[in-house]
Amino acid sequence: MPLKIELRPGERIIIGSSVITNGDNRAKLFVDGEAPILREKDILTSESADTPARRIYLVVQLMYLGEDLGKHRELYFQLVDEFLQAAPSALTVIDAINNKLLTNSLYAALKDAKALIRYEEELLRDVQSGSGNSLSGHRPENG
Repeated sequence: MPLKIELRPGERIIIGSSVITNGDNRAKLFVDGEAPILREKDILTSESADTPARRIYLVVQLMYLGEDLGKHRELYFQLVDEFLQAAPSALTVIDAINNKLLTNSLYAALKDAKALIRYEEELLRDVQSGSGNSLSGHRPENG
């Protein structure tokens, strides 16, 4: 059964290694096949990967789109190690990403990497508001 995608005017989508930009009207696409697909709202660029969690997401995105874990494995683990040194409480979220990568569930790993971005944002809000939660003591919620 094909995947149905509705695009807003001007919205971009990546299918495989191609970037597709919708025209001036809403469009419906029916994609039948196994190519990696990312909607514009889920696409991160190297310029927008401006936090540690976003850089991890970008590497997982590259793994997903290129369907190649090995090419980015070393950088991924370097970024994860640095992130966990700063925020050991993120281990649960990182473990979820790692488990998806190990089972070659790259799209699911990307969704978990998005959860890591939300977790990082929550940690930063807590620190900025002075709520007393340290980066190492805060526990992630499932999500």
